[in-house]
Amino acid sequence: MKTSSEIRSQFLKFFQERQHLIVESAPIIAKDDPTLMFNNSGMAQFKDNFLGIKPPKALRIADTQKCLRASGKHNDLDDVGHDTYHHTMFEMLGNWSFGDYYKTDAIAWAWDLLHNTFGIPKDDIYVTIFGGDEGDNMPEDVDALEEWKKWVDESHILRGSKKDNFWEMGDTGPCGPCSELHVDIRSAEEKAKSPGRDHVNNDHPQVVEIWNLVFMEFNRKADKSLESLPAKNVDTGMGFERLCMALQGKQSNYDTDLFRPYIDFLEKEYGCKYGRTEEESIAMRVVMDHIRSICFCIADGQVPSNGKAGYVVRRILRRASRYGFQFLGRTEPFLYRLVDVLAAIYADVFPEVNAQKAFIKRVIEEEEKSFLRTLERGTRLFDEYVREHQNNVRIIDGQFAFNLYDRFGFPIDLTKVMAKEQGWSVDEDTFEALLKAQRDGGRTAGEVKTGDWVEVQPMNGMPVFTGYETTEGTSQITRYRTLETAKGKVYQVVLDRTPFYAESGGQVGDTGFLRSANETLKVLDTKKENDLIIHFVEELPEIATGEWAAEVDAERRRLIRANHSATHLLHAALRRVLGTHVEQKGSLVSDQILRFDFSHFQKMTDAEITEVERIVNSKIAEGIALSERRNVPISEAKTLGAMMLFGEKYGDAVRVITFDPKYSVELCGGVHVQNTSEIRLFKLVSEGSISTGVRRIEAVTSDGAITYMEQKLAILESLTDLLRNPQDPAKALETLLDANKKLEKDLQKLQAAAVGDLKEGLLARAKSVGNLTLINEVVEVPSDKELKTLAFDLRKGLTNAVIVLGAIFDGKPMLNVVITEDLDAAKTVNAGNLIREIAKEIQGGGGGQSFFASAGGKDAAGIAKAVAKAEVLLG
Repeated sequence: MKTSSEIRSQFLKFFQERQHLIVESAPIIAKDDPTLMFNNSGMAQFKDNFLGIKPPKALRIADTQKCLRASGKHNDLDDVGHDTYHHTMFEMLGNWSFGDYYKTDAIAWAWDLLHNTFGIPKDDIYVTIFGGDEGDNMPEDVDALEEWKKWVDESHILRGSKKDNFWEMGDTGPCGPCSELHVDIRSAEEKAKSPGRDHVNNDHPQVVEIWNLVFMEFNRKADKSLESLPAKNVDTGMGFERLCMALQGKQSNYDTDLFRPYIDFLEKEYGCKYGRTEEESIAMRVVMDHIRSICFCIADGQVPSNGKAGYVVRRILRRASRYGFQFLGRTEPFLYRLVDVLAAIYADVFPEVNAQKAFIKRVIEEEEKSFLRTLERGTRLFDEYVREHQNNVRIIDGQFAFNLYDRFGFPIDLTKVMAKEQGWSVDEDTFEALLKAQRDGGRTAGEVKTGDWVEVQPMNGMPVFTGYETTEGTSQITRYRTLETAKGKVYQVVLDRTPFYAESGGQVGDTGFLRSANETLKVLDTKKENDLIIHFVEELPEIATGEWAAEVDAERRRLIRANHSATHLLHAALRRVLGTHVEQKGSLVSDQILRFDFSHFQKMTDAEITEVERIVNSKIAEGIALSERRNVPISEAKTLGAMMLFGEKYGDAVRVITFDPKYSVELCGGVHVQNTSEIRLFKLVSEGSISTGVRRIEAVTSDGAITYMEQKLAILESLTDLLRNPQDPAKALETLLDANKKLEKDLQKLQAAAVGDLKEGLLARAKSVGNLTLINEVVEVPSDKELKTLAFDLRKGLTNAVIVLGAIFDGKPMLNVVITEDLDAAKTVNAGNLIREIAKEIQGGGGGQSFFASAGGKDAAGIAKAVAKAEVLLG
């Protein structure tokens, strides 16, 4: 039996022998592509090549690409675990032709590889072709049909609809008809009962699509029409996990050597048993799949967080943790222990996990701890809700379930399970409506309608960036288009050459102006779409042709340069002070501030911060000249000791930025000062945690740092004046604070004595209402904290009693209801129910537990009525 490593190697060797260049996988996190958060297919990194915007490295390419489908159009998250052949993270083997070979070779090689090289029996292979579509006025793919008939019996060729056999990467972009290859790995007995063709594209777990050959020849435009691409291309994608299943004679992806090590570990370490029960098996599949997504995302630079791609990673991690908690009995962190297993499986092809094992494990463990606390908190809130609503219909309110999910990250599935255990149900209709409203709101706010490019003149290769040498130059517009956003219209322009830096690597995009003989366009921003430099302008040019003067805001660029160079000095200083485990995890470099995210698990001490500042400012004072080298072979850059960031895709040649070869050598495409003295001053403003294992520094330099220091000095002088100019302002302030603390303690003693007197008076005025003792008055106390303390102090010496206290704080009414333990045990009075009724008098609402509840309101004039109403309701 071939191992997965042998199968992968054999695929790549097959195409290498057919003159394909083997390239590395792009990072799983999509960068510089506003349409994607994750690379969800093998072709994503080649989009500009297909569109003819950028020439490919070679006309023939093959690779294995790390893919993730857990968001957006391609989202398999909810299927994962419940079947045996869907995954969030998977490898996609692919071969590509950019205007070279087409259907004849692609189909012949696909058959040769699967049948002759891998040995899959011809009777087990079924192929599909595009059957045509009237809406697009597209006929059946007769060419593909005729090519397949050379190799496959026509009974094994099926015609598919546009849904199954016309591949599109999104609403717009490259697309074309495709041929899918399906394998039937059922037992002989099952095959005898029904032919495989009956199960193709019908979700049969043993008749699965294994390879898709896309004949990329069209571009879907914004108006839904199709235009021909500059060349006819081949884009194929083969599911590696499914291929291993077929070649290793397994009935499930999870039985292959890509997953078996996880099963062995879980069974040995935690007593799980794959196949023992359906619930346990599903949970183990979820854990095995999700740990791959989590690890590869963190390895490529995306840690779990509350935003965008980070939120998806956190959601995947929490789904895995929840299945472990709910079905595998894991009440302590356990996912992080699987990182070693994964690193060993992929050591020969994706070594980035092995290189960062310690960091990845620490991030996952801390996230698991946090989520387990969330589960504990959510369970407590759920139990309180059930206790307080025992007299109601036994249905968990949809709003409450949504609040648990939205505010506390508590999974709705777990809420439903816990409700079922109590004999309750969940108002799922309300929950789903609230969830849909949230998602629709988010979509509307971020929705962008992108128009088609209008070509002014042909592009001869990618735009030339001239901004390293200058901030102005002469250009011509090659194309433009319109974007419609929630805020209105904005326009995008592409130049043949430009001094404007496009947002990349954390550095913001340039602003400035485009000027022709007749008009001026304000450039609001500059961004990248893959490798295309796009200028955002306020309005479209009246006459797009002719020469345009491109002028970058030079003063803004000067400040950006200072901040960017300072991040390099900061990175090196952090590694010296904190250790070489420090690695950049993100950055923002603007004209106002620099923000630097880095891997580290502890809060920096004041001494460490001071030392980092000292080192950076010493390097500024040294006046170190910039050494910039372009087009350096990547192998040479490595020998120079340049920092290589995980998750970045570097080309064969890179740009190396050096400020003293013994101090800072980094690969970087941004703009920099010519000498560190231009930075003038560095001042660290803040340091804190932004997610597990990642901390953030914010700092200012140059004019911003000087302004910051001047403001701080002005504050110090103001405080010194208020303290009457003492020789030692710090000691004077400390003396003043000590005196203030003493006065506060004296005041608290007086207030406590007053509250004590108040307590005695309230006890003396207690009344009998039926068989209850009632204390209900409006009182004057310093804060709501003292109001609650007073209520519970009164409760201590009483039985069969209800305490209802009202007070007004800053013009706002507050009510507290407390009942004694014996009343609570007998369930004759419920504090939450009582306060909901009396709070109506102050136009308020509230709640709490059965023995204590509080409420605030809007109408302070009704506080006396509210307190008095309690006596009526209890009478």
